Amino acid sequence: MISIQVNGEQRDVEIDGDTPLLWVLRDVLAMTGTKFGCGIAQCGACTVHIDGVPTRSCRLPVSQVGDRAVTTIEGVGATSAGRRIQKAWLDLEVIQCGYCQSGQIMAASALLATNPSPDDADIDAAMSGNICRCGTYVRIREGIKQAARHG
Repeated sequence: MISIQVNGEQRDVEIDGDTPLLWVLRDVLAMTGTKFGCGIAQCGACTVHIDGVPTRSCRLPVSQVGDRAVTTIEGVGATSAGRRIQKAWLDLEVIQCGYCQSGQIMAASALLATNPSPDDADIDAAMSGNICRCGTYVRIREGIKQAARHG
């Protein structure tokens, strides 16, 4: 039995400790907002926050989470930065196919939580490694800037 805190709730899961956090979230806890993309922590689709830090969940064994707080796309709207990013995404219609967007939102909200007024270089650094096959990068950048202005 492994105990993890997800979106402010303590959850006990009966799972092998080597199981990646992504699969615990999706298959055991039925939280399917966090997506599987590449499986090698390169695309960003599986991004969650661990104590506020964007982290790729596809390669992180659940046993390594410990008592740190996990925030998923289902819970990020409870934060100020997450709410602002989600609103900007909707207002600007950032999403095209949407598959990568949970990871994009998680990376963007972590950026705004630590840097409320990011410039283009800050945005590039924070969002690097989050791949959007539809190429919505311009709208993603504008969404981050709009959310920053409304902070």
